Amino acid sequence: MTAGPEATAVIAAAGSGERLGADLPKALVEIAGRPMVAWSLDAFAGAATVGFVVIAAPPGRERELEALAPPQLAVSVVTGGAGRSHSVALALAEVEAGLVAIHDAARPLVSSALVDELVTALASRPDLTGVIAAAPILDTVKRAAQARPGAGGGFTIAATENRDLLWAAQTPQVFRIAALREALAGDPDLLTIATDDAALVERAGGSVLLHPSPATNLKVTTVADLRLAESLLS
Repeated sequence: MTAGPEATAVIAAAGSGERLGADLPKALVEIAGRPMVAWSLDAFAGAATVGFVVIAAPPGRERELEALAPPQLAVSVVTGGAGRSHSVALALAEVEAGLVAIHDAARPLVSSALVDELVTALASRPDLTGVIAAAPILDTVKRAAQARPGAGGGFTIAATENRDLLWAAQTPQVFRIAALREALAGDPDLLTIATDDAALVERAGGSVLLHPSPATNLKVTTVADLRLAESLLS
């Protein structure tokens, strides 16, 4: 039997829990009786295509996060940077595999199957630089234009977008390691404002495929998200 593709995963876990009203890092906020990041670690431990995981941790929480890894999962922990992209760049110093899967610890319902689908899809497409989990946008989307001064403030509608072409980017996002390193070595100001790694790879000229993800792959940002995730995991 021929071995399948193998990737290293990077879990970005250095974010704060401020919007959840927590006084500890978001990755350590409990969901269904376990720290949030522990659910993602389980998913990567069960993925056939992942052989190693690097966690970008909040300063001072490195040992705590390392202790959460399942015994069958090889893990390294680095101290995260000032922002998400900076944390990923620091974690990549530990990566030797040709493919890397970047995941946000705030998506605790990620499945092993989704990870394997993404890694396999990129490994089978030499024409692609990356493959990301994403969901088609179902709402009607309005692009806003700020109201003119003195008109009461707020935003007015500039245009209605074609939602058939609009997708919400999620994680995991899988890239060829050389391309991601090159993208992260670009303009430092772009790293500060980038909300996902795919945007940096796209700007550097990479071709990134959208891969539909299940509705359960939600991101925990608010207390309401936390309650929903807890219900699903329970």
